[in-house]
This record gives sequence, C-alpha cells and structure tokens, in this order.
Amino acid sequence: MSAPAFANSHPMENPVDAARVPTALEEEIRRIYSSSPLYGQRFPLHTEPLQWSCYREMPALSKQEIVERGHQAFFGDYAEIERGLQDKRFEYESTGGTTQSPMTVIMEEGWWDAQTERAYQASPILRQFVGRPYRKCVLAPIGCSSNLCPYEDHPFPHRYFNGTVYLNLSSDPFSFPESEWDRIVVELQATKPEVIEGEPVYLSLLARAVAKRGVQVSSVKAVILTYGKASRQHAARIAEVFPAPQVDLYGSTEAGYLFVGEAFKDNSQAIDANAFIELVPWREGLADVFQIHVTTRDRTAMPLLRYHTGDIVQKLPTGFRLLGRERDLYFRPDGSIVSVYDVDAALPADFACWHYSLVQTSANRWDFHYVADETASPEIESALAAMLGEGVRVNAFRRRVIAPTASGKFSLLKPQAK
Repeated sequence: MSAPAFANSHPMENPVDAARVPTALEEEIRRIYSSSPLYGQRFPLHTEPLQWSCYREMPALSKQEIVERGHQAFFGDYAEIERGLQDKRFEYESTGGTTQSPMTVIMEEGWWDAQTERAYQASPILRQFVGRPYRKCVLAPIGCSSNLCPYEDHPFPHRYFNGTVYLNLSSDPFSFPESEWDRIVVELQATKPEVIEGEPVYLSLLARAVAKRGVQVSSVKAVILTYGKASRQHAARIAEVFPAPQVDLYGSTEAGYLFVGEAFKDNSQAIDANAFIELVPWREGLADVFQIHVTTRDRTAMPLLRYHTGDIVQKLPTGFRLLGRERDLYFRPDGSIVSVYDVDAALPADFACWHYSLVQTSANRWDFHYVADETASPEIESALAAMLGEGVRVNAFRRRVIAPTASGKFSLLKPQAK
C-alpha cells in the first residue's frame, strides 16, 4: 500500500520497503505506545515492522475524545503526574478550541520552550533570535498557549519572564479602558522589544492605541501572528505602526507549533522537528485541500498520535496556506470553498478596519460587522455578496466592539452550523 501524503519536507518513504512506515515515524509511534496506555487500549500494536496498511487502521484521535476520556487516560500512574506538577517537572494548561469544552493539557517542564525554539529555527525571519537573549512582548488572551501566561495582576516588571513581557492582564481587548492601553503602551516603550507576538485582533488594536498616542517603537524586528486567524486587514493595520516582517506561527496548545511562514505569502512549512503532519483528503473536488492528522515528536506527557486537529490546509506551489478551522469555512452551493482569504480579497481597496466578522444569519443572509474609523461605502455589501454566491444578501454594520467567543477567541468568518 502506498504511503499517505505528509506536509513534512523530508521524504516520508522507507528506502528498504515502500510498504513500510519510515523508521523515524515508526520509532515515534512505538515510543508513544510505550509511554501512554491510551493508544494500546484503542488499537493494539503488533511487534512486526509497521506497514502503512496498519498505520492507516490506527483510529484518528479527536479533541472530543480527549475531553471525554480525560487527560488522565494518557498516563498509567497519574499520581506520578500529580507529584510532577507539585515539584514543577510537569505543567498544565486548559484550552477550549474547536469543541469549546475545556481540555486539560499536561506538558513536561521545558517542552513548550523547546518546541518554540524549533519553530523559530524553522523560520528564516525568527532564526536570528535563536540562541541569544532578546526582548519580546506578548499580547494575547489570558488563557493563551504559553505556559508562562499570567493569571494574576502582577505589576510591571514582574510580568517579565526570560526576556518576555506579558502585556495584558485581562481578556477581550475591546473592553480595555484607555487607562489600560496607556499602561500597555508605556510598558511596550519601556521594554523596547525586538519581537512582538500576539493574537491578531489584539495586535491590531495595539497598533491603534500606539498610533493614537503618537509614539514609535522602532526596536521591533519581527511581528508574530498566532493564537488566532489573521486577516489582511489586521496585518495592514499592524504594519502601519510596526513596519517589520510578519510571521504566521500556527499550532495549538495541545499539539504545539505545527506550521510557520511569512504572513499572507502562502509559504508556510511544516515544522519537521515538532511533528509528523499527515495530509488527509477532505472533500471531493478539492484535490489540494486537506485535513491534518498530527503525530507529535519527542514528547513525554500527552503525546498525540494521528490527532485530528480540526485545521484545514491548502497545498500551493510556494508552500501551505492555513485556511483555518473546519467550522470556520463556508461552502457555496456549487461546492467551492470560502475562507478568510476570499473575504479579504472581496473587500474594496479603499476599505480599512481594525477588525471584522462576517456572520451567516440564514441560508442567503449574512451580516458584516466591522470596527473602523470611517463608515464603509455601500459597495462593500455588494462586493461581499458577489463573493459568497448568487442570491446572497449582505448587510454591513460599523461597530465599536466585536465580542470574542466564550473561549476568548475571535471568529472572522462564521457560517451557520450544519
């Protein structure tokens, strides 16, 4: 049986026998089986050399299954994990994500830093920061991916960890009073970061706050867009204030960083050292669009094998385009797909906003909410309607705020649930 497709840059072929799984992947699978009883309970593994036919029979692991079984299912002796949490050998995070149900993620101490460094090493833009001290400011939801995110109102500079300052003390940047933005901008100026990292909506509103106060932060050499999906509107507003290369760093709390590339350059690449990323055909007629199943590498606590992340990627000649979560994609009646990239392309050239959300309210009706300094021209409604398909009507509403979801994340494109 032929090998499935993978996003990894190295060939996923066994030079001895094409029907066999490559040695590196087989070794990782057997290591996962030996460290976590969950997988042997779901699918017993034989001792013979692993064939692709057997690999395909391994059931994909979903986030919902992890939530239902509980994180304890990954460990043979959970008392040892509890002891490890007490003496800081293990850490934990909680994430909602696709299911909107809380999921506890256990990670060994130092894992997040190590996989972050590997992600930086895979990026030509971020590689310059590996192995040397540098200053970074993070502005993202309080319940973000980093295991260092603060949960208490520590004063500056007590939120300064190993060169990184966590700027916000609460979630939902639309609710920050001006005094809070004053504090954030002052801390940004005091830190003089080389890197700014954050959720795109947060960073867009940070750019607005910095521009409003007439200050400059000329130290910034790179902007990392992560924690959520960015639009070209976010990227443009950020670039107006922080004119540095923008990096799209894509992953999740439970799986780590999976893809990295230049924002909106369609050149994202799999971070080979972090995971094996299987490309799973998704829908008929979309030959270059895939679901992904992730197998993590070199992970002790809660390793993931053929984990169905819920992310959809498109393979292009220059690399990968990260389309977003399955639930955030819309299909026209003719079967063609609509993502945030299509929304961005349909917006008039003279339109500028800090954030937007295109929400489906019925089969042929959509509302376009946007936060901007100026009211958009009426043509924006017809442009978006034409992009969505025949017979569609769009109503545009300028807003002061757009609330995040219950998990603290923002939805740029929100079709009705099927």
